[in-house]
Amino acid sequence: MSERFFAPCPRGLEAPLEGELRMLQASDIAATEGGVAFAAGLDVVYRANLESRIASRILWRVGGGTYRNDHDLYALVHAIDWTRLFKPERTLRVDVAATRSPLASLEFATLRVKDAVCDRFRAACGIRPSVDKRAPDVRVHVHLTEREATVYLDTSGAPLFKRGYRRDADEAPLRENLAAGLLALAQWTPAQVLLDPMCGSGTIPTEAAMIAADRAPGLGRTFGFQKLAFYDGPTWQRIRQAAHDRVHGAAGEIVIFASDSAGAAVGRTAQTLRAANVDAFVRVAQADVLMREAPAPSGLLLANPPYGVRLADANALAQFYPRLGDALKQHFAGWTAGLFTGDLRLAKLIGLTPQRRIPLWNGAIECRLFLFRIVSGSMRR
Repeated sequence: MSERFFAPCPRGLEAPLEGELRMLQASDIAATEGGVAFAAGLDVVYRANLESRIASRILWRVGGGTYRNDHDLYALVHAIDWTRLFKPERTLRVDVAATRSPLASLEFATLRVKDAVCDRFRAACGIRPSVDKRAPDVRVHVHLTEREATVYLDTSGAPLFKRGYRRDADEAPLRENLAAGLLALAQWTPAQVLLDPMCGSGTIPTEAAMIAADRAPGLGRTFGFQKLAFYDGPTWQRIRQAAHDRVHGAAGEIVIFASDSAGAAVGRTAQTLRAANVDAFVRVAQADVLMREAPAPSGLLLANPPYGVRLADANALAQFYPRLGDALKQHFAGWTAGLFTGDLRLAKLIGLTPQRRIPLWNGAIECRLFLFRIVSGSMRR
């Protein structure tokens, strides 16, 4: 039976996510700002959670309609037969997001949604789910517009960019699904040499190595659908086992390279690659981006240069970008360079003419992926 779903993603990555969902045999696909709606059977939802490198979550649309106030919202949510979706023994979390909603308080709206779910369970079963905001079994998401409320059940659990391989406590500045999206937008495949010369904690080379190994991004984690009533354990085990069986080791010459001027960053990258079981696919070294040579006559250089908000950082970067442009011309003629940044001065200061400027968002930060074709001496302004 086909159901309706919505896969949110970082803004700017809707097109590659749409391509992923087509490959996974979803139907009735419609991209919108910040995500892609689609129809699918529940086995496709298992695969979408396991295989999507770009989606942030896979949300199952379970109800909705027009509303004017919190009483209407309560009635919409209460009308859903929650007992067919999960057991009352499961713990619950509710999240409400809004765009131009007439409701004065999202906090109160969240409370009303939670009460509607719990009251429906109490009326049907005599017991109600308890709330767990930190590690719930079940997550209910509600999106409010000016007149419409849409109610979703989260099939993912923790966000899908949490692959399970990151060991450091601090959240990486570049999320895993955004890194995978950059690779997709730059049209990288494992047939092409890749270099990240400012690798930081190694998100870009790790995502590339997982693609090279044909390792599903969700292979090392669990999912929210395993706590829902429709969960079919044998079907899920078959899907997961098939993904596990197709993973392969590194063969032939290494085509993925990573480096950083900071020894600590090189160590973090090596640790991240080991945790993802793809360290054999990447050669990691300590090197200054302004000095290092290209590892091959042609390839893709893809990096997330540092960008600061402090004035001192801004001044230092304004001096760094022209030097970076000179280094690319000197060492990387014949390559394509993709630079992802929230510092929109980069394209002007680097002294190279971008072939493409792709708008993206890193959380709330407006960014660009600038793609340059490096030809020695001929692309300088």
